[in-house]
Amino acid sequence: MSSVLDQRPASSAAGPRPAPPRRRTRLLALPEARWALAALVLFLIALPLDLLGAPAWVWVPLYAAVYITGGWEPGWEGLKALKDKTLDVDLLMVVAALGAAAIGQVLDGALLIVIFATSGALEAVATARTADSVRGLLDLAPTTATRLLADGGEENVPADSLAVGDTILVRPGERIGADGQVTDGASDVDQATITGEPLPVAKQTGDEVFAGTVNGTGALRVRVERDPTDSVIARIVKMVEEASETKAPTQLFIEKVEQRYSIGMVIATLAVFSIPLAFGSDLQPALLRAMTFMIVASPCAVVLSTMPPLLSAIANAGRHGVLAKSAVVMERLGQIDTVALDKTGTLTEGTPRVTDIRPESGSGLDEDELLTLAAAAEHPSEHPLARAVVQAAREHGLALAETTDFTSTPGAGVTATINGHTIQVGSPARLAPANGLDIGATVQALEDEGRTAVLILRDGTPVGVLGIADRLRPDARATVAALTELTGRAPVLLTGDNERAARRLAAEVGITDVRAGLLPQDKVAAVQTWEAKGRRVLVVGDGVNDAPALAAAHTGIAMGKASSDLALETADAVVVRDELATIPAIVALSRKARQLVVQNLVIAGIFITALVAWDLIGTLPLPLGVAGHEGSTVIVGLNGLRLLREHAWTSSLVKDTA
Repeated sequence: MSSVLDQRPASSAAGPRPAPPRRRTRLLALPEARWALAALVLFLIALPLDLLGAPAWVWVPLYAAVYITGGWEPGWEGLKALKDKTLDVDLLMVVAALGAAAIGQVLDGALLIVIFATSGALEAVATARTADSVRGLLDLAPTTATRLLADGGEENVPADSLAVGDTILVRPGERIGADGQVTDGASDVDQATITGEPLPVAKQTGDEVFAGTVNGTGALRVRVERDPTDSVIARIVKMVEEASETKAPTQLFIEKVEQRYSIGMVIATLAVFSIPLAFGSDLQPALLRAMTFMIVASPCAVVLSTMPPLLSAIANAGRHGVLAKSAVVMERLGQIDTVALDKTGTLTEGTPRVTDIRPESGSGLDEDELLTLAAAAEHPSEHPLARAVVQAAREHGLALAETTDFTSTPGAGVTATINGHTIQVGSPARLAPANGLDIGATVQALEDEGRTAVLILRDGTPVGVLGIADRLRPDARATVAALTELTGRAPVLLTGDNERAARRLAAEVGITDVRAGLLPQDKVAAVQTWEAKGRRVLVVGDGVNDAPALAAAHTGIAMGKASSDLALETADAVVVRDELATIPAIVALSRKARQLVVQNLVIAGIFITALVAWDLIGTLPLPLGVAGHEGSTVIVGLNGLRLLREHAWTSSLVKDTA
């Protein structure tokens, strides 16, 4: 963690730095969304007409339009899948809806079409938004750069035209145009998008910088070391896209079962119809037995065995600030056995705060007076550390003195005149040697604890040191303990921050496996190594640098409040309120949902077996078969809704985070 304190430039003179424009696919630009909306509107018009007893010629055409608008696309896709010898679930649902209409259940079939069309539209929207965020990440890199010429001149060129060996000039507040090495100048660079570090990092001659990161107050000359197409930002985009494509297709376990079950049911129904005919049976009883068989053996209860528990779990988690993006995500959450946590913004709040105020003996200052002096000098600065010092003074209710002659030196700190005294606040590594001072003991003690040390001088004499750190979330330790209990192994810390700060924080929360100083590709490599060993990894992060690992993992969760757009769209679930304790709670809730799914499958299996045996061995009346089939569907549905209760969440939260 850097010990540098200087003025952050971007907004001091020219106002707030504009964020890159967001690329956002319009909802109705997607054909799936347009067809689903049309089906829903038509259904909502037809439903009251049907229920209020209007003539059939009024509402039947509307229902027919629902079948067409909502069902033609999945039906067509299902027919195309048949060419590949795959019985698509979409096609089965369309056939089921048409079958319902054929026996007079037009409303039920239309409702099934609307639900299925809406589900498909939501999936299409989620896919499009993820693609938008991946493309939008490229907006972090500037479109132009200032290239220096051999004759001492300069020219403004497209950033993607830069070549290895070019030298570019990066002015204060600008985004760096290419990955490279500093050849001249000194500044602080905000590279949180790449490494996740909470504070700007001091850069000077010989240091590496990355495209898309933001320069501080100093001007830098950078020699381009990588082609723009191979920059770290470009590689992050590529890794997210590749991880998303290679991730196993999102398919519920029940869908895999249903595929085989449905094929078997179709074959069995044809056999029940054709075999009696082959032995001389009349057409009508053979057809009636086959229809009854198809109804009682249909997978409705089997399908409902899964969806109500998972959807109830999603709704319950949503009420408590955790958004799971699909039923597939909720099912996968309960399967994880390894957890990898980011540091900054995940285990910590992501905002630097003053943690230590240590006046020097003999300075004549107490803690409040030292903090007041530092905050007054820092007040004109916009550096994150300066804001932390000023905020601490405000929280203490301290009044700040008037400041004059304010100056900022990149890489060193700030200087100001307060009440006739020259006050310097900044990096001990820069201020102490420049003034011939030895204040190593206090500074070393703070830095050994993972703090950023800030030295305060009055007229060249040390009067104290402040310790600043990114504060640990209050529920971090309990969350780590709960995840350890759930998975049987302690979480791993994956961070781009420095080794010392990472290990100090890990020790506080009970993590022993620490991987520090990682770039995005390093995090992905760690996840892929675990996945190759058969582990199912949950990654929790918040930044652009976490997005590739979120995409590569079995399941990814993003912290909601400060997460980048890319992390939010790439993740499978989002902790909206940034409450870490909800992570083990939703994992436990997912496992409860899985238990209910198993219960429901057993119930559905018993009903189907009994009704099918009755139909084949004896004579099962069609109305009784329908009643038994619908009864089993209602039972498994109601059983799944148990997870809507508040107790389902609170028992997970208390049990797994205590």
